Amino acid sequence: MAKSSPNENQSVNLLGNGTSIEGDIRSEGDFRIDGKLKGSIVSKGKIVIGNTGEVEGEIECQNADVSGRVNAKILVKELLSFKSSAKIEGDIKTGKLAIEPGAKFSGSCEMGNAGAGEGGIKYEGSKGKEKVT
Repeated sequence: MAKSSPNENQSVNLLGNGTSIEGDIRSEGDFRIDGKLKGSIVSKGKIVIGNTGEVEGEIECQNADVSGRVNAKILVKELLSFKSSAKIEGDIKTGKLAIEPGAKFSGSCEMGNAGAGEGGIKYEGSKGKEKVT
């Protein structure tokens, strides 16, 4: 009998290279984007945007690693990492930010406790006040 792991109930989702979605995504688990998303993505887990991934819209999550292209408002409760191949345009609110040499970022950034509410970071998106908890 297989030993159950603590993350057994969490799903890992993938938007593969060559796939495009126009709309909004909500996920309870981690999400990897190697294709194209035009819209918003909200995850209670980690979002990874691979080298071939592109996002235009809004991103909200616990943690994020970005290697691809992003033109979005980004809200990350804990750690947002830009890898060396990342190209980002947009406004960011995050707890912590890590940027590798070579990454390109254009926009505004708010870090630390700024904007943090009792349950998480409050963010005024296009749909009104949203909250990551």
